[in-house]
Amino acid sequence: MTEKSLFKTATIGLTGAWLGFFVLIPNVMILATSFLQRDEAAFVRLDFTLENYRRILDPVYLQVFGHSAAMALVATMVCLALGYPFAYALARTRPGLRHLLLLLVIIPFWTNSLIRTYAIRSLLATQGVLNKLLLFTGIIDEPLRLLYTGTAVTIGLVYILFPFMVLPLFAVIEKLDTRLLEASADLGAGRFQTFVRVIIPLTMPGIIAGGLLVFLPALGMFYVSDLLGGAKDLLIGNFIKNQFLDARDWPFGAAASVTMTLIMALMLIAYFFSIRKIGKKEIR
Repeated sequence: MTEKSLFKTATIGLTGAWLGFFVLIPNVMILATSFLQRDEAAFVRLDFTLENYRRILDPVYLQVFGHSAAMALVATMVCLALGYPFAYALARTRPGLRHLLLLLVIIPFWTNSLIRTYAIRSLLATQGVLNKLLLFTGIIDEPLRLLYTGTAVTIGLVYILFPFMVLPLFAVIEKLDTRLLEASADLGAGRFQTFVRVIIPLTMPGIIAGGLLVFLPALGMFYVSDLLGGAKDLLIGNFIKNQFLDARDWPFGAAASVTMTLIMALMLIAYFFSIRKIGKKEIR
């Protein structure tokens, strides 16, 4: 065996062992736990049951899932509304400035998202920077109650996940063939028609990818809701965390986790099918 093949085998083996130990085994344990019963003393009793999945269909828990999905959807729409024009302008700027702006977009990844959430908390607090600035300028007479609201949670989600929307959009907009835009103008289409009928369809893969990259993590960012919403606006991540740490109902928490994973998997499958369908239309 040559040195190159030995290194390749060792790398693949170590990667496979890492994924198996830290990804596969924990997920199998979560899946198995979701079919067991709760035990007050040992947390889990080895009796098979489907009751945990039936409980998820209770209207109370479905409301939590629905509220979480609604908040994640709002954050996704805000990120799209802000990120699309930013990504379009970024793709059309000169290379030197573009690299600088891309660096500014990527820099937040160098800081832990929990620390960034605490930074947003200090900005939105009653005695925070934003309220002090508004009071100083005379725009308001008394501090606004921004913290511990649904708006604060949305702001936190948008702030943390905004780069995940911009980068896929930038990738597809940068590759946009400008000759198609010129052809659209030559055929008499206005800017709005060109945007709706040419630019949007061609950049749809980036929109879908960015939407998933924002929507799916937003469902589980429980610390954002805890720190900015005071646990009043529960996300699915909060619900799962509460089942494991507070209620000590590990099987039900595992069932909720598996359900969330299945939802994510279905959305990813839908993404791949939609991208394939868009690709076939472009070929035609």
